[in-house]
Amino acid sequence: MSVRVRLAPSPTGNLHIGTARTAVFNWLFARHHGGQFILRVEDTDLERSRPEFTENILAGLTWLGLNWDEGPFYQSKRLDLYRDAIRTLLDKGLAYRAYDTPAELDAMREAQKAKSQAPRYNNQHRHLTPDQQANYEAEGRPAVVRFKIEDGRTIRWKDLVRDTMTWQGSDLGGDMVIARAASGDSIGQPLYNLAVVVDDIDMKITHIIRGEDHIANTAKQVLLYEALDAAVPEFAHTPLILNQAGAKLSKRDGVTSIFDFKQMGFTAEALDNYMTLLGWSPPDAEERFTLAAAAKKFSFDRVNKAGAKFDWDKLDWLNSQYLHEIPPTELIEKITPYWQEAGYKFDPVADRDWLEAIAALIGPSLTRLPDAVELGHFYFSETLPFSEAAEKQLQQPDVAPVLQAVLEALKDAPAFETIAEAKTLIDQVTQAQGVKKGLIMRSLRAALMADMQGPDLIDSWLILHQRGFDQPRLQAAIALATA
Repeated sequence: MSVRVRLAPSPTGNLHIGTARTAVFNWLFARHHGGQFILRVEDTDLERSRPEFTENILAGLTWLGLNWDEGPFYQSKRLDLYRDAIRTLLDKGLAYRAYDTPAELDAMREAQKAKSQAPRYNNQHRHLTPDQQANYEAEGRPAVVRFKIEDGRTIRWKDLVRDTMTWQGSDLGGDMVIARAASGDSIGQPLYNLAVVVDDIDMKITHIIRGEDHIANTAKQVLLYEALDAAVPEFAHTPLILNQAGAKLSKRDGVTSIFDFKQMGFTAEALDNYMTLLGWSPPDAEERFTLAAAAKKFSFDRVNKAGAKFDWDKLDWLNSQYLHEIPPTELIEKITPYWQEAGYKFDPVADRDWLEAIAALIGPSLTRLPDAVELGHFYFSETLPFSEAAEKQLQQPDVAPVLQAVLEALKDAPAFETIAEAKTLIDQVTQAQGVKKGLIMRSLRAALMADMQGPDLIDSWLILHQRGFDQPRLQAAIALATA
């Protein structure tokens, strides 16, 4: 059997990490078995579906590298297929038209609530006579279509994550609406549980991989597969993503859409890697891997039943590992937009070599891409305000003459482009001034970086020198030291 799986997002919001993790598991399973990953957009909720959300979902999957083999297919273009299936169920006596008014349904629920009963449809229109139907239609009552669910029926399936699952028909809320209200013989808007089953049959889906919050839907859908004389796919219900308190992850936890993760400075590779670990543990306990590498090892016997807690520290760590390995020529493309947004002045083309030098220096310190703004701020202005620690250093005895000597030596230096040339200049000043090298290094850091902490001093000096910022900073430091 050729494996065929599908991702079926609803375009009622942007691509969220929960849907993206489901996409990852589907993609890994399909690639592991050499099967097909199908993308289907479930846009039958006409009131809430938006084309911009569809575009966000497609772009997000593309950014994550989750390429699909077929689709995207749109449910809104397949309504006739669903209505044909509903007519089949009506003709077979497995579905019927129900004419209950909203007021009658509300009264039913209130009566059940008063008796402390769970809300459910009481199936009161299941056996209407033709005359009763005619009377309701003469009143102008529209009818929904309901699928019959027998209370005594036991529904079972073997779940790839949770083993044998059992549901009772009596727990499914009565006969299920599969099409919204419409008048006469027409069939209204087909609803989710019916449409998804018809699609999965038509697209020959073999495995349905989705979150555990769909388990109740699965019980209903198994009945629909059987009613439509179709083979029931295999199911895998993956654990929910939880916050640190063990509750279902929500926007209140700072978790937003996939493109917000991108804007926060996470790479697609790190996010893919992390989502793979949200509920699955590789057999070799490896924590870093590509999607392609994970696909070779992926199986549902290593997917947890318990919820997967979202760990920002773990994601940050993974992201830092990926960022530290990106060569400066590629890293610069990722961090330049953040520098531009921060208002730093530079020419991305003319200053390319200079920018790459900064990227090479700060790259090993990045955790998220926006960190480049703070780590790079030393290099983009002619002078900087001195920190309290830097001022204290610059006001030490002998600092002003030492920095003046450095400035003069710098003006006289025939070349100042390498670490060796910078160290030679420092050694010459140390010997000429008769001071300890430590005094010069501390004073240079205070003068050039305006702080006593920061990136490598010599590398930073060379970068500042390329821009012509080192001499103004030395002059400002001398002015402070002699004030």
